[in-house]
Amino acid sequence: MTETVVHLVRHGEVDNPGGVLYGRMPGFHLSELGRQMAKRTAAYLAERDITHLVSSPLERAQETIEPLAETLKLPVELDDQVIEAANDFEGLTVGKNPKQLLNPRFWGKLTNPLKPSWGEPYAEIAERMEAATRDARAAAEGHEAVIVSHQLPVWIARTHFEGNRLWHDPRRRQCTLASVTSIVFDDDRFSRVVYAEPAGDLLPGATEAAGSATGRSK
Repeated sequence: MTETVVHLVRHGEVDNPGGVLYGRMPGFHLSELGRQMAKRTAAYLAERDITHLVSSPLERAQETIEPLAETLKLPVELDDQVIEAANDFEGLTVGKNPKQLLNPRFWGKLTNPLKPSWGEPYAEIAERMEAATRDARAAAEGHEAVIVSHQLPVWIARTHFEGNRLWHDPRRRQCTLASVTSIVFDDDRFSRVVYAEPAGDLLPGATEAAGSATGRSK
């Protein structure tokens, strides 16, 4: 059997002081910390046998893959199949102000969280992410590929390949900023998932958590 690995990378931290649910909106770039995360993930992947690079067309994804592309001297293919999930609340600040959802004009969007009713259905995300992952597998057959995408598409791809239900609690996604979810194939058959957080120590709160674990902070 021939092993091929497709690494699904979530982009780094975005400069978003207003807490906007930016979705597919243009003009949202990596923060300085996000650029550090991108470099850390690039260093983690640079020693791998990577022959094919793919990115979501959104700026934050392209900026995340840039350090790796420069290191490996490989071109980056932009693929709409790995773009962020569509969301009807795009442009709002529902994270900071969830009371916005009490507006009657949003009630029809909140009827089915299992689908979900407020955006692109999970099944459609799974379909396009599987297609993109298999395209990358074919392009890098016998080697490795990298796709930089977004949290929900990466998590749905993993869930789909592992055969688990697609609806979930967003707070329980194992897909931190600049993380690497590696989909391993034997020939063209899915084999397993390997997960890594190369920039884990750069995540917001990581220093405090480490200090608490060693008794240095409360």
